[in-house]
Amino acid sequence: MRIVRTVAALREAVGTDPAVPVGLVPTMGAFHAGHLALFRAARAENDVVVASLFVNPAQFRPGEDLARYPRDEARDEALADEAGVDVLFVPSVDEMYPPGFQTWVEVEELSRGLEGAARPGHFRGVATVCLKLFSIVRPRRAYFGQKDAQQAAVVKRLVRDLDLGVEIRVGPIVREEDGLALSSRNVYLDPAERKAAASLSDALRDAARAYAAGERDPVRLRAVLVARLRAEPLADLEYAELVDAATFEKPGTLAVIAARIGKTRLIDNHDLSIPLPG
Repeated sequence: MRIVRTVAALREAVGTDPAVPVGLVPTMGAFHAGHLALFRAARAENDVVVASLFVNPAQFRPGEDLARYPRDEARDEALADEAGVDVLFVPSVDEMYPPGFQTWVEVEELSRGLEGAARPGHFRGVATVCLKLFSIVRPRRAYFGQKDAQQAAVVKRLVRDLDLGVEIRVGPIVREEDGLALSSRNVYLDPAERKAAASLSDALRDAARAYAAGERDPVRLRAVLVARLRAEPLADLEYAELVDAATFEKPGTLAVIAARIGKTRLIDNHDLSIPLPG
């Protein structure tokens, strides 16, 4: 695996032959099994696999966890190499946002609600860095995780609206045995919080069971989500909604939730029309 840190070096490593399919997996590092699944999916479909490792400051609001976000570049390099990544792009902030940088991309409606409302400016940072990566790498396909469902919808809209010609692949959520969705931020949880964090997937499972039993009223389905989360003393519910997976408009069958477990903010989602194992 080749590790590059500049745009020029990345372009030289990837080449410009349009006949060679390139797969891109954008990440912020702290790799877990969810990332590795995306690397393997990219490996299966492309001749060249590029992963970016960039903790994007534009995605963080003041007071969020930018400074303490998990970082272990040596470990990430080893895992990416094992998973078949060809090129690992590890740029500095100045490489991605040179002095005087002032161009930002906004996906308007999709970025307003839920995560967009909770984290103003977050999706502007996501859309801008993804557009930059697409421009730099020129991939045929790019890979994202379903856990960040609204982010995936924003990126799909970005590609559609700007005619970028990139195929967006969304990999399924990878979960722990108790259902907790894998996240780099799970390392923040102490043992009691870790146990309580399973309430997010428990809530989704309860709602999926209600849907399977014939419940279709979005108000009652949302009440199932809320009831489970409010029953967990360590969970501070931020939102629980049922939305359309493409537009994030209500109602729909995609249940999306966000809650704080102690000081750690977690998100999860599941299409209620599909049973959630466990």
